[in-house]
Amino acid sequence: MGFFERLKDGLGKTRAQIAAIVKSGGALDEEFFEALSEALIAADAGAGLVDRIFDDFRGRIKRAGVSSRGEAYALIKEMLVEDLTVTRPTEDFPPKPWVTLVVGVNGVGKTTTIGKMAQELRGMGKKVTLGAADTFRAGAIEQLKVWADRTGSDFIAQHEGADAASVAFDAMEAAKSRGSDVLILDTAGRLHVKVNLMNELEKMLRVIKRNTPHAPNEILLVVDATTGQNAMNQAVAFNEAVGLTGLVITKLDGTAKGGIAIALTRRFNIPIRKIGVGEGIEDLQDFDPRAYVEAMLGDMG
Repeated sequence: MGFFERLKDGLGKTRAQIAAIVKSGGALDEEFFEALSEALIAADAGAGLVDRIFDDFRGRIKRAGVSSRGEAYALIKEMLVEDLTVTRPTEDFPPKPWVTLVVGVNGVGKTTTIGKMAQELRGMGKKVTLGAADTFRAGAIEQLKVWADRTGSDFIAQHEGADAASVAFDAMEAAKSRGSDVLILDTAGRLHVKVNLMNELEKMLRVIKRNTPHAPNEILLVVDATTGQNAMNQAVAFNEAVGLTGLVITKLDGTAKGGIAIALTRRFNIPIRKIGVGEGIEDLQDFDPRAYVEAMLGDMG
């Protein structure tokens, strides 16, 4: 299957539940609103968020004179596309290097995401350096080295257990001296509730800013879509520690329900940069809000 088909397949459970509600042919009544809101809550959008969405939804229905479930369905789709369309444009590579710090807990696909980003950038003709600042997890350095070799990227690392901020500093210096367009830094991802992890990230951020005032240009959080509201808890913790500028949502080909994307953009007002549907090199792509809503809610037309 192609990327969009895999996304549709991954979000099929949510789409089927909503399709059943809309196609039931009933009136635009309280039963409809309750069923649709329950479906979005079940899709990991979060009860509080869904309440706020539906307050707005009811108001728009009244103002637009909507009278059928089909029309209401079309309206809520447009509302969700609006929610997911968060624009925070990035400059087109300011003074080199463009520095991206990638954060997230273990197991979300962080290092694999970095490799796929490097592949895309190399395809654009950019010179890329990967910095292995995840010195805590066994095998993390070797895993990133494999991606560096595969993508033809430069690679900077120290030994396992080394100071992550020191690795970041070395990577910054190397990226500048080698004329890299982009530096992507991997980071440790042990449990986000651990204070020492957040302290480590904050220290790394201070070192980066002292070394290169314009950096980091992007701080991306990678979350696993199948973890639902746990992804929200992770986003809160990482945003407090380092200030996120973008999101990457992975594993949308598994048991994900899709609503966490809406919850995250509504809560933080930061864009989803990429979404992933598998392990393949082409399985990470730019986020398209309209295509995502179509995959999640379906086309009843």
